[in-house]
Amino acid sequence: MDPELTKYYNRPLPRYTSYPTAPHFTAEIGEQRYRRWLGGIDAATPVSLYLHIPFCQELCWFCGCNTRVVRDATIIAQYRDRLIREIDLVADAIPGRLTVNQIHFGGGSPNTLEAASFAGLLDHLRQRFEVSRDAEVAIEIDPRSVTRDFIVTCAEAGVTRASLGVQDLNPTVQQAINRIQPYNVVARVADELRAAGIADVNVDLMYGLPHQTVTVLLATVEKILRFAPSRIALFGYAHVPWLKPHQKLIDEDALPDNIERWRQFEATAERLASLGYAPVGMDHFARPDTRLAQAGATDALHRNFQGYTTDDAPALLGLGASSIGMLTEGYVQNTPDVRQWAAAVDAGALPTARGIALDDDDRLRRAVIERLMCDLTVDLDETARRFGNDADYFAKEIGTLVPLQNDGVVSIEGPVIRVAPRNRLLIRTVAAAFDRYAMKSAAATPRHSTAV
Repeated sequence: MDPELTKYYNRPLPRYTSYPTAPHFTAEIGEQRYRRWLGGIDAATPVSLYLHIPFCQELCWFCGCNTRVVRDATIIAQYRDRLIREIDLVADAIPGRLTVNQIHFGGGSPNTLEAASFAGLLDHLRQRFEVSRDAEVAIEIDPRSVTRDFIVTCAEAGVTRASLGVQDLNPTVQQAINRIQPYNVVARVADELRAAGIADVNVDLMYGLPHQTVTVLLATVEKILRFAPSRIALFGYAHVPWLKPHQKLIDEDALPDNIERWRQFEATAERLASLGYAPVGMDHFARPDTRLAQAGATDALHRNFQGYTTDDAPALLGLGASSIGMLTEGYVQNTPDVRQWAAAVDAGALPTARGIALDDDDRLRRAVIERLMCDLTVDLDETARRFGNDADYFAKEIGTLVPLQNDGVVSIEGPVIRVAPRNRLLIRTVAAAFDRYAMKSAAATPRHSTAV
């Protein structure tokens, strides 16, 4: 990609882990609507589960997640007990025992739970749902605080994939983001996971952090590659201090500019490709033998709130404070406030705070945006016809993409839109052309990170 393009296209945009995106959710969708949606789920419908653990032992200044520092084991245990109650509330609202093919524990840091508590959570899920024998059970782990006992318990409980939060291994960068984490800590955890039987070990890295350079980031990559992670997610740091006030602790003068951010991503992508890692979607890289890489190569890749996934379940049930669920009718989100979430669960109510109902246009545009985000290409006419619309449904949107074609960002071949792999960092800009909500919020306070 021509780095000069970042001057024109590096504007705040959603990451499109859903469509419509979360800022457009409203309080019109509450508990009663969610109960009706749950009651209408076909018993034959497979679902996925997401469980949010909103606690960490330390606050990382770069973090954009819904979490808080809690070191009191009693508070965490109480949260876990209420999470079990919420599981029961949701399961009781569904007419049947649903099959689950994927479970994801995110946060925060799920390993703030006691090992036995975590195992109990998984056991309870298996009591209330039909968790398939080959289900993917994934967990996000903070290498600094996870114990060997927790790792062994994860393996015994059926965890199949673990994602290690790393970001960067350079001491200066770590100091600047308040995440001190030497390489030997990460390597030890990776070794212990595999020794316990969890072979699928992933790593989350970031570009665009304070004091990062191409050289600094590549040094981190070289160290990480020593234990050959199954996949690497390379996220761009989202500096949104107006949404996450703790990010004001980061020295903005130390942040790389747009062109340097692009160079960091490009250099890392080239290095990973040289070692056989397949690019997946916008910002993931996977070994060719993984399900993720194979899905990316066969147009079977999907995207949800946990990022790129092989999960094709038509429904996702979110559990825990701030978690988001997806059903045929629309999206629902739990209240992000842990106290409000706890009060609702204690009262026997679903802690739904907001959501959005989908219409036919939403579903069509969601399909277009997902294919762009996953495959970097989409046939607009074929997609429109699949949803019962005329072939020229997106004629106006194609017109808006002409300037991007003139700049070499996309190619337009009739109804087929293609983004060259070298321009993958601008895929959110292309996807935004199909976002009918984007114009409504264009003049509002920005709620997203920039595109590069």
